[in-house]
Amino acid sequence: MTSTKEEIEIGYDISNEFFRLWLDERMHYTSAVFEKETDTLEQAQQNKSRILYEFAEVTPEKTVLDIGCGWGANLEYVAKRGAKEAHGITLSTAQHDEINARKIPGVKAWCADYKDFVPPFLYDGLISIEMIDHLCSPAQANKGLAVELYRKYFTKVAEWVKPGACFGFQAILRNRVPRTRQDISDLKFTADVIFPGGLNPRLEELVMAVNPSWEILELKTRRVDYGKTTGEWLRRMKLHEKEIRERWGDKVFDDYDRYLSTCVRAFANHWSSDVQMKLKKIDI
Repeated sequence: MTSTKEEIEIGYDISNEFFRLWLDERMHYTSAVFEKETDTLEQAQQNKSRILYEFAEVTPEKTVLDIGCGWGANLEYVAKRGAKEAHGITLSTAQHDEINARKIPGVKAWCADYKDFVPPFLYDGLISIEMIDHLCSPAQANKGLAVELYRKYFTKVAEWVKPGACFGFQAILRNRVPRTRQDISDLKFTADVIFPGGLNPRLEELVMAVNPSWEILELKTRRVDYGKTTGEWLRRMKLHEKEIRERWGDKVFDDYDRYLSTCVRAFANHWSSDVQMKLKKIDI
């Protein structure tokens, strides 16, 4: 069972204007890649999209599907960089509405659960950015079902692409367990309140789960990059504290302050990380 539509909308449908205040101008809500110390958040997010575009081996003649496409920031990059068609799916109504409002040439998105999605044709490549943490609940992981659920996902999406297709994949990872009760409580708050119903996978679970459908060609962890990303989100959000409290209430600001502050500590202390992988479909 993936996170439900209702659970997804808790995390993403507060208000597009709320997220626009502290994300980058295109509203990427995933880890950026800071290749230079001087990179702005906006440039670092473009770096992320460039890497995944190249991992998926997209070209102007190819079609690509972004699974869990958010507000369409990566789709917009793909379309502008060059793709025959750039499609996306999201479970969030607000995100889907934002994509439609942008009217990006060459982009089409559906508000749908990946389990129910029927592709209009076989794609040349796939991209998915930090969507897989919505596929396994903590209760399911405690029953030892995580790898099985992730493998079902990788097997299913492999059916959506042509032979030899590549997949630019990115995921948040859970690593070490904190030592203090407060830190454990803050991580639990993030999972239960901000992103209910989901759980970040472990790297070893993903490595096992891609088989037998995909081969890992490249793998790069991005723990430091995500720490910088969440730190910049937190800084920008605090600049708008008064407006957020007035428009959406004290609880929204306090909850997101706690969540983002926890993320900064989590990446600094190796409780969490992030990974990018280039996968290639195995056709035997």
